[in-house]
Amino acid sequence: MKAIIFDFDGTLANTLPICFYAFQRVFKDYDNKVLSSEDIKAMFGPSETGIIREHLINEEKEEAIELFYSKYSENHTNLVKVNTEINNLLQQLKETGTKLGIFTGKARRSLDISLRHLQMEGLFEVIITGDDVIKPKPDPEGLFKALTLLGVDKSEALFVGDSDADIYAGLDAGVQTVGVQWLPDYQTLEFSYTPDYSMSSISEFMNFIKVGVTNE
Repeated sequence: MKAIIFDFDGTLANTLPICFYAFQRVFKDYDNKVLSSEDIKAMFGPSETGIIREHLINEEKEEAIELFYSKYSENHTNLVKVNTEINNLLQQLKETGTKLGIFTGKARRSLDISLRHLQMEGLFEVIITGDDVIKPKPDPEGLFKALTLLGVDKSEALFVGDSDADIYAGLDAGVQTVGVQWLPDYQTLEFSYTPDYSMSSISEFMNFIKVGVTNE
């Protein structure tokens, strides 16, 4: 494998709790609506700004978006911890010459906040966010963009994610998919679309990569 492209929320970082918290504040403050984590998951696909613009009833959508980012940023350190095992994985992959990318439905603004807080800045050759695509996951548009920018063929890449949308996008793009459930909070308990590989720990994935490199 020449390149590995990762989803972000629930895959590279345990950021689902901060996403839920910020959305819950927005919809409670502006629509007086109490949302569960499952309610919020059901809206996933577009970026945060897209979700708010599509689902918020209150007309003060831009103001609500600013509240989302305010709550996301100010509570990030409390709700999301640096994962040393993930960071070591990324560093080891870079040392082997593997190209790294992100394809996430998050907006660039929230992703940049998380990358900064989690000490992941500068690790990725390519980052495709929800702001960079016309069609969000499960459409593979973002994967095709990432492959083109990385300069690799679909047969030379893995896409790693924790949701049905990730796996569907990967399968549709013709890349090998890895479904992961290795963080405390992830999106899909049981995949509706069968990934090429399933991993429940970061060490399992690292061993899998090492075996692949050895076989090559």
